[in-house]
Amino acid sequence: MDYLINLTKDNIQHVVDTSMQKMVVLAFWTQQQPESVQLLQTLELLANAQSGRFILAKVDCETELEIANYFQIQNLPTTLILDKGRPIDGFAGVQSQEQISDLLDKHLPPMWIQAFEDIKQQLAQGQLSSEALTNIAEQLKTIYADAQQAAEVALVMTDVALQLGLLAEAKVLLARIGLADQDSYYHNLVAKLALAEDAADTPEIRQLQQNVAEHPDDLDAVIILAKALNAAHRNEEALELLFTILQKDLNAAEGKVKQVFMEILTAIGQGNMIANQYRRKLYTLLY
Repeated sequence: MDYLINLTKDNIQHVVDTSMQKMVVLAFWTQQQPESVQLLQTLELLANAQSGRFILAKVDCETELEIANYFQIQNLPTTLILDKGRPIDGFAGVQSQEQISDLLDKHLPPMWIQAFEDIKQQLAQGQLSSEALTNIAEQLKTIYADAQQAAEVALVMTDVALQLGLLAEAKVLLARIGLADQDSYYHNLVAKLALAEDAADTPEIRQLQQNVAEHPDDLDAVIILAKALNAAHRNEEALELLFTILQKDLNAAEGKVKQVFMEILTAIGQGNMIANQYRRKLYTLLY
């Protein structure tokens, strides 16, 4: 259902039924009264800004007098909040946008919940591009902060990180999940992470690691290993490998080590927590 509707006798039952799952704000108004028009505009602004959080059902009392009588409306404008088929709060007259927002916040779920539900629906459709998943990952970071690091959000963030091949980020997120929230979804993600880590531990990388262990001063070998780790989505290991060298010499291998370090940071993106961590580490060396 659209979140902005005109309430009539024909759709009122559908709106009441909808209020069993989603809060409905009933706005009783008339075009002949400036205060009514003013309040309706304020409610429409809120409904558009919070699209999907509640349904605004507008009742034109000039044409829908029966509905106004049913709800025993004595004055215009009047606003009622309908939950599970019955009014639970409201006010008569005009109020500011801030006052109305405060009233709605008493009864409506937090703003982040609607955004989170929208993201879960997108993910459920599957077949999302890497760009779309990256955008979702950025949105989830904001939701995660707004939700005070709720475990249910962290789990979806982990799922997206795994789909993007960000194994280190997924591992960090899973480590934050408390025992009480380790449900079947959590265990499914743990299993996916283990499989992804196994797949990333290739014979080629093991051989490169052995080469570096045997010749730790061969910076070309270190750079080749770092690039291989990056290609296998083992970015934290790649960055740590290069940063250890940069701590000793910022211009190691005539600047090649720093160049590859920066290339990996750029490749994994601004919003990546691992990238941000190592970007800060580099700044401490530079400044």
